[in-house]
Amino acid sequence: MPAIVGPVQIFNVSGGVVQFGDTAVISPKSATKSFEGSGSSSTGGFVVTNNGISGTNTLDSNLIDQPTVGNN
Repeated sequence: MPAIVGPVQIFNVSGGVVQFGDTAVISPKSATKSFEGSGSSSTGGFVVTNNGISGTNTLDSNLIDQPTVGNN
């Protein structure tokens, strides 16, 4: 069944996927990893974050987390 798409305004696309219409599978073309402390990536109009002691473990023993080779 075809998709009906109304008015769309895209401000910025940076390394992402924009799909209009029907699709079966969308696979990522890149993978990133980030280490963030408690409440550091909170977004919104009004954010209140109360943290006591926050520790982030950055030891990562995996060499490859999400391979993107052959992901066309």
